[in-house]
Amino acid sequence: MFVPNGLARAAVRFKPAAFVGTFVALAMAAMIVAACGILLETGLRASVPPTRYADAPVVAAADQRAHLVTGGGESRVDTATPLPDRARLDNSLVAKAGSVPGARAAIADVTFPVRSDQGLYTGHSWGSTRFTGEKLTEGREPGRGEVVLTTGVSASAGASDAAAGKRAQVGARITLTTADGPRAFRVSGLATPGAREATPTAWFTDAEAIGAFGHPGTIDAIAVLPRDGVSTATLKTQVAKALGKRAEVHTGDDRGAVEDASLAGAKEVLSGLGGSFGGIATMVAVFTAAGTVALSVGQRAREFALLRAIGTTPRQIRRTVATEALLVAPLAGLLGCLPGIVLATWWFGQLQDKGAIPRAVDLTVSWIPLVVVVGTVLVTALVAGWSAAFRPSRIKPGQALAEAATERLRPGWIRTPLGLAAAVGGCVCAGLAASATGEDAANAALGVVMLFMLAVALLGPLVARACAGLFGLPLRGAGASGSLAAANSRSNARRLASAITPIVLAMAFSSTLVFMHTSEDRATERQQRAGIVADHIVRPAEGSAPGAVTEAAGRPGVTAAVGLLKTSVLVPVGSGGDRWLQSASTQGVTASARDLTRVQDLDVREGALDLRPGRIALDAGLARSAHVEVGDRLRLTLPDGTEASPLVTATYGRGLGLSQVTLSRDDLVRHVSDASDMEIWTKGGSADALAGLGTVLDPGDYTAAASLDRELNAWANTTMAAVLGGFAAVAAGNTLVMTVLARRSELGTLRLIGSTRRQVMRMIRWEALLVAVAGIALGTAIALATLVPMMKGLTGESPYIPPLVYGSFAAAIVVLGLTAATLPARAALRAADARG
Repeated sequence: MFVPNGLARAAVRFKPAAFVGTFVALAMAAMIVAACGILLETGLRASVPPTRYADAPVVAAADQRAHLVTGGGESRVDTATPLPDRARLDNSLVAKAGSVPGARAAIADVTFPVRSDQGLYTGHSWGSTRFTGEKLTEGREPGRGEVVLTTGVSASAGASDAAAGKRAQVGARITLTTADGPRAFRVSGLATPGAREATPTAWFTDAEAIGAFGHPGTIDAIAVLPRDGVSTATLKTQVAKALGKRAEVHTGDDRGAVEDASLAGAKEVLSGLGGSFGGIATMVAVFTAAGTVALSVGQRAREFALLRAIGTTPRQIRRTVATEALLVAPLAGLLGCLPGIVLATWWFGQLQDKGAIPRAVDLTVSWIPLVVVVGTVLVTALVAGWSAAFRPSRIKPGQALAEAATERLRPGWIRTPLGLAAAVGGCVCAGLAASATGEDAANAALGVVMLFMLAVALLGPLVARACAGLFGLPLRGAGASGSLAAANSRSNARRLASAITPIVLAMAFSSTLVFMHTSEDRATERQQRAGIVADHIVRPAEGSAPGAVTEAAGRPGVTAAVGLLKTSVLVPVGSGGDRWLQSASTQGVTASARDLTRVQDLDVREGALDLRPGRIALDAGLARSAHVEVGDRLRLTLPDGTEASPLVTATYGRGLGLSQVTLSRDDLVRHVSDASDMEIWTKGGSADALAGLGTVLDPGDYTAAASLDRELNAWANTTMAAVLGGFAAVAAGNTLVMTVLARRSELGTLRLIGSTRRQVMRMIRWEALLVAVAGIALGTAIALATLVPMMKGLTGESPYIPPLVYGSFAAAIVVLGLTAATLPARAALRAADARG
C-alpha cells in the first residue's frame, strides 16, 4: 500500500501548489509538537551538576517530595509534589552511614543563614571542609564558642558602609545571630573563599553548627566518603541498605538536586509545559493539520472522480493518497523540527531569565522527540488523507462525478455522533464546573474548552452551515456581492468549516489563557486594596533580625506591628480518587489576632481568628476545595514535609490577595530554612521612623510590587496563548489561501459572465468577514463557557475581559481573514483576466 506510485509522484511534481498548504500545516504542527516534546524531555532529564558535593561521591538526603496516596490495590495512586522548603534527615543516621563497609567517613552537613553587623553569612560545620576543600590561611579550626570566617570578605549586600569597611581579624570577637539568637563568637581563623561558596561563609564546630541550625535533631544531608579502592556504586548500595526508606542516596549529577532545591520546581515547570500544555497543543496541531490535509484531498474530489471514471480502482486511489502523504509529511516534519528547536531554545532561555529554571540546567535536544514528531505528522497525514479519500474511492464513477460537482449535505455517520457526544460532554462539564468550587471548578472548566473544541472540529460542516445561515442573513442586504457570498457559504459548508475551525481554536484558547490571568490579577488587586489596612509595610533586605517586630512597635507613632513569615504549605484538595496536594500561600504571624486585624482585613466569613499554636485560618475557597469547615482539623504538609493537623478556627474571603493560610509563626519556625520575618506590617508611624528596618512601602507600592511576583504566570499564559493562538491563526490563514486558490475557475467564470473585479473582490471580502465573525463568536462562546465557572470557583467573581485586549484579538483575526482571502483572490483574478 505504501509503495510509491506514478500518480502520486506526478501529482507532487507537476502540481506542487496543491500541496503547499498541506506542507505548511504539517510543518507548523511539527514545530509545535517538537518544541513541547523537547521541553518535556528536558524536564524529565533535568539535572544540576554538583558543586558543593562535587568531591563527596555519595550523598544521602531526605525525600524532597510530599506523597498523597489514593485508592488501593491495583488502583492505588501515589501522587508526589515538590516540597516548598527542604526536608531534613534525623541526625542519628550519620552514625549508620559511617559504619557501613567501605565508608571512610560520614559527615553531617547543614546550611543556615547567619546574620551580623557586617551582613549575611552562610553557616556550615567545619567538618564539611573535608569534602569542600577550604583551607585555613590564618589561625586554626574553630573550637567551642569560636568561628572561622571567609578571608577578604567581611560583608554582603545590605551592610552599611562602615561595616563593609571592616575586616575580620583572628582573635577578634563578633556577634552572630542564628536561629538560637545573637551570640558572641571569637574568630579563631580565616579561610580562603571557596569557588563553591557564592556568599561569605562562617564555619562553626560540628556540634555548634547543628545547634545553630534551628532544627533540633536533624541535618540537611550526609556526605559519605569512600575508603581507598571502594567504588561509588558499591558504597551507594551499602549506604542505601543501611538507611533504608529513611533517606534517598544520590550519586553523580543527582547530587546537584540535593544542593539546589529549585531543580524540583524547574522540572515541574518544564514537565507541565511540555506535558500538559504540550498535550493540548499537540491535539490542536494534529486536528488543524488533519483538517488541512482533508481539505486538500477534498478539493481534488473531481480529480478522483475522473480517475474512477477511467477505471482506477479504489485501492489505487487510497494508495495514491497514502503515497502523497509519504512524499510530503516526512519532509514537512523534518523541516518543522528546525523552528521547533529554535522555539524550545527561546522558551527555555526566557524561563531561565525569569528565574523559573536554574542556570545550571541545560536544554536537552535528542532524537527521541524529533522521531516522535515525524511519526506523528506522518500518521496524521495518512489518517486524514485516507479518511477524506475513503468515500470518493468507493462510490461508483458516475456518482463520484455528481458529488464532485456539488457538496454532499448528508452528515457523516461517524463524525456526527462523536461530535454530538463531545458537545453534550462539554455541557455536562460546564454544569459540573458551575456547581463546584476552587480547584475542582478549574479542573472541570478545562474539560469544557477541550470538549467544545472537539465538538467544533467534528461537527464543522454542520456548525459552518448554521453560521452561514445566521451570519449570512445580514449579507442579503449588502447587494449582489453580499447575497452571492451568503449563498456560497451555505452551499460550501465543508470549505467554510475548514476555515472557521482554526479561527475558533485561536480565539478560544488565546482568550481562555489570557483572560484567566487578567481575571485572577484583577481579583487579587481588589482583595489587596480592600485587605491592606496597614499604613506601612517594611521589607528587611535579608530578613528581619530577632526583635525587629518589637523594635518596629516601639518607633514613634506606631500603634501596632505585625511580623509575617511568608512560605507555602501543601493542602490536600479534590474529592474521591481525584485528590492532590495544592500549594497554598501561607503567612506565619508574629503578633496577636487583634494586632493582625489592625493591619489586615481578611474578611472573616466564619469563625474567629485564633493565632495560638495548633490553630489555623483558611481562605474560604481553599477550605471548600479541601472539604473542611470551622471546627474541623485540616491534615496538611508543612514546608519541610512534616505532617500536621491544626484546628480550623476561621475562614476568610481575601486569601487570593493576602495569604490563603494564616497561622502562628511558632507553628512554622522549625519547618523553614530561614525563620526570619519577610515583612513587618505597621499601623501608624511614618516612613522616616521605620526607614532603618528595611525598605518601607505604602499599600499602593506594596500592591504594585506584589504584582511583579505574578509576572511569571502572566508571561507563561501570554506565551502559551501566543504560541497556540499564533499557530491556529496562521493555520486559518493558510486554509483561507488554499480555499481561495482552489476557486480560481469559479472566479474566472464569474468574470466571464459579466461580474466586475470589484464585485468579485467584494464577495470574497464578505465571505472572509463571515468566516472571521463566525470564528470569533464561537471562540468567544467557548472561552466564556470555560472562564465563567472557572473564575467563579477560583475567585468568586465573573471573568474580567479587558475590552482593548479582546478588541485586539478580534481585529487581528478580521485582518488576517481579509488579508488571507483577498491577496490570493487578486492573483487569481489577474491570471483569469490575462487568460481572457
